[in-house]
Amino acid sequence: MTEERRYFEDIQIGEEFLTPSRTITESDVMSYAGLTGDFEELHVSEEFAQTTPFGTRVAHGLLGLVILDGLKTRTPIVTGVKTMASLGWTWDFPKPLHFGDTVHARLVVTNKRRTSKGNRGILFIQGELINQAGEVIQKGENRMMVHCRSAA
Repeated sequence: MTEERRYFEDIQIGEEFLTPSRTITESDVMSYAGLTGDFEELHVSEEFAQTTPFGTRVAHGLLGLVILDGLKTRTPIVTGVKTMASLGWTWDFPKPLHFGDTVHARLVVTNKRRTSKGNRGILFIQGELINQAGEVIQKGENRMMVHCRSAA
């Protein structure tokens, strides 16, 4: 039996969702580099990376955001809601994402509003990418458009 999807009116500010975890591999980083063309030495050359303050290679910051967005699709904020589109991200990178980190995400609905047309709503979702030590390594906000049950 398929669970009925929720609408804008059904979502409450303060709802929180935790994602499954995922380990960042060398293959992830190299695939991302190949896809984007970003072969910055910090990400692909251990010899170079040892000369940096990190002391070793680190994953691309945007790879963390991409991973979080993928993990988000495995939570009820996406699977259980009549979503339309992601409208944008505001994102910060307070700590590096390391090869071998096991990460998960915490997502909280912090605000919501109807659009001017009244038949759609925007959810403001605060996201945090958290490593195996419980450190928030990336954080920010996603604005997601969802269907309303009825026009206002």
